[in-house]
Amino acid sequence: MRPESMTIDEILDNFSLLDSWDDRYRYVIELGRGLELLPESERNDANKVQGCASQVWLATHRRSSGNGGPILTFVGDSDAHIVRGLIAILLVLYSGKAARDIAATDAVALFNRLGLREHLTPQRSNGFRSMVERIKSDARAALAPVA
Repeated sequence: MRPESMTIDEILDNFSLLDSWDDRYRYVIELGRGLELLPESERNDANKVQGCASQVWLATHRRSSGNGGPILTFVGDSDAHIVRGLIAILLVLYSGKAARDIAATDAVALFNRLGLREHLTPQRSNGFRSMVERIKSDARAALAPVA
């Protein structure tokens, strides 16, 4: 299962079919296993996400789409299986989207809809929010006028 070929609605639908938290947990891990490997060159301090208990890297790639504003794509990785799954969900939600849409999309609401908040440790929840803030910060930077 390659997360980049999925939509967030498919992930939500799949979650709704799973009755137990154990099944949902395994599904998140399976999503993480489907992530493409992060190139070694992207595992650097600039891409490291601060505020995560595990090692997390998120790299942002920007391309212009003319009048539509910049499009951002993301790649990421972690040394923790569940965090790789959370990254996969965030990439499905945000990668390949316009910076203005990224800035307007509430991943924490999605996190709550999936029921992840009550089942993850506070450190994992804080790490998730750190990843979201990093993505949104990159979107805001892409939208900022060039001086």
